[in-house]
Amino acid sequence: MKKKEKDYEAILNIYTSFNNTIVHVTDMSGKTISRVSGGMVTKHDRLKANPTVAMFIAKKISEEIKDLGIKSLYIKIRAKTGSSAPGPGAHAIIKSLTREGFKVLNITDSTKIPRGGPKKKGGRRGRRP
Repeated sequence: MKKKEKDYEAILNIYTSFNNTIVHVTDMSGKTISRVSGGMVTKHDRLKANPTVAMFIAKKISEEIKDLGIKSLYIKIRAKTGSSAPGPGAHAIIKSLTREGFKVLNITDSTKIPRGGPKKKGGRRGRRP
């Protein structure tokens, strides 16, 4: 009788801005397994946030984590602080990884939102020209 091998879970952190895409895979305790950015895949600065480059990032990540027996992923997407939407690479990465055969357990948006912040310049009556 063949022993059933256990499929492991990991957390996939995606940081996308309109300038770059960074993917960071950790295990459930937070230890880094793999980290790939747009600059590691392409030599053109203008293409680092491109969905096509994001597909190559996903391919590189999947090759590294398949060897470890990881089959399912928790995904955390983070955009630039204060930005309304993630960059163009986030959806391409998720789509590519599901095509590779990974099971997506959860997708969370962990974008930081400014609440208040420092006092605005100008005093009580505001800034006058």
